[in-house]
Amino acid sequence: MAKTVQSARDGTALRTLSSQVFDLIVVGSGAGGAMCAKEAARHGLSVLVLEAGSHHLPGSMNQREGDMLPRLFYDAGGRGTADGAVMILHGRGIGGSTVHNTNLCKRAPDEVLRHWATDFGCATWAPEAIAADYAAVEAELHVSPLTEADVNRNNAIMRRGVERLGWRGGLLAHNRVGCQRSGFCELGCSYNAKENAAKILIPEALRLGAQIFCDVRVQQIRHDGKKVKGVRAVGVREDGRDGDELFVNARAVCVAGSAVLSPALLLHSDVPDPYQLAGRSLRLHPGVAVGGCFADPVEAWKGIPQSYECTEKLSFAPGAADRCWLIPAFAHPGGYAGLQPGFGAAHAQAMRDYPRTAVVAAMLHDDTRGVVSVSRKGQPVVHYALSEPDARSLLRGIHAAAEILLAAGAQEVMVPLARPLLARTVADLAPLLSHRYRPLDPLLTSVHPMGSLPMGPDARRAVVDEGGRHHQLHGLYVADGSVFPTSIGGPPQLTIYTTGRRVARRIAADLRAG
Repeated sequence: MAKTVQSARDGTALRTLSSQVFDLIVVGSGAGGAMCAKEAARHGLSVLVLEAGSHHLPGSMNQREGDMLPRLFYDAGGRGTADGAVMILHGRGIGGSTVHNTNLCKRAPDEVLRHWATDFGCATWAPEAIAADYAAVEAELHVSPLTEADVNRNNAIMRRGVERLGWRGGLLAHNRVGCQRSGFCELGCSYNAKENAAKILIPEALRLGAQIFCDVRVQQIRHDGKKVKGVRAVGVREDGRDGDELFVNARAVCVAGSAVLSPALLLHSDVPDPYQLAGRSLRLHPGVAVGGCFADPVEAWKGIPQSYECTEKLSFAPGAADRCWLIPAFAHPGGYAGLQPGFGAAHAQAMRDYPRTAVVAAMLHDDTRGVVSVSRKGQPVVHYALSEPDARSLLRGIHAAAEILLAAGAQEVMVPLARPLLARTVADLAPLLSHRYRPLDPLLTSVHPMGSLPMGPDARRAVVDEGGRHHQLHGLYVADGSVFPTSIGGPPQLTIYTTGRRVARRIAADLRAG
């Protein structure tokens, strides 16, 4: 049994899979998929993991945007909704989005988990019921609180503004060991300091006997309408074109490709969906970044990107006006230039201000339900039209982000509306609250899609049950953020890891029972 990740570009290794029958095929190797695969192997199952992206080792992560974005993100970071109004940053490769995320680790809020338990029938997801799984994941991934030494200038500026306003805020937790505070988390860690799926879970899954292949894209789940049979996949050549076709048999299939790709795969596979639920409840947790220019250098690209949060404007009460999580943000030069408005001299001036700029993002705990459909070639198509209440709440959050920067001493704040709003005082922000949102005004960014294959006991309202088991197709499971019944209003990776752990337990029990 191979003890390393194998590439589908090795045709000899790939062809051996067709003669095997696995207990479980896991589609995707991110937080949910890697955890599910490792735990299933620990339970004694024969496991195959198939990952569409490549295996990028720390030594290949050269901290260059032009090289790393195409390697680590779908569409080189350019994936988005059908109308282009929301950019969706979606990781690909062994480890999925855990390779490029900023390592924030936060449990889903108790209010959200109780909402799932009470209103969606997911009693085993109540805070007290899930606490042990969260604790086990936190221990395995070496989650620890961030310290004062981890607060860079960008985060310190936000904290100063929050404290001057008298708002709620605090340090976050992360899963890093040996961090050099280089600031290149979003391009992969060349220092191998991330305690993520690629570093912790994939090697353990291999040690336990799982087989893991990268550069192989699952195109369809094979089934007879009642029970899964396995998958149909193709190798992915170095130029991105389809390679050899592959059929692999399995007793169970677990889909863990993200809240965008997982529903697309189910739809393209004609998985039974009598109530038309798959892909119909996508949450994007969309955000907008507000920049503030300061007199002194900020150099926000240095250090740990996100160590501090503000929850003053984040309510989980139904219909709440304020539902935004406020968090420091920044971008490397290429990404920053692409997000700056204007042309010529105006754009050049914005780039000259880059070293003196701090950024605060407002991220919406959204109620809007987007839709994932699928093209004839199996590609996901995302539609997301922000509802009016959500738009109002997001604008209030953007206003709060600007207030924080002004309170911290920003000389000028730029709100990236289609016609940028420049403010030197809070009074200058008044037009923001009466602004009428429309697609691309402002441009939204999503890094936390979730909710497109929701869980629950009622097959008329949910695609899978509380353990990730599909209601309509025997042997099919889902283990990613797709299963969340709602947005969680914060970073989802810890809850996705925990989902993978719980789904693996259900799969093992089901297969033992026959």
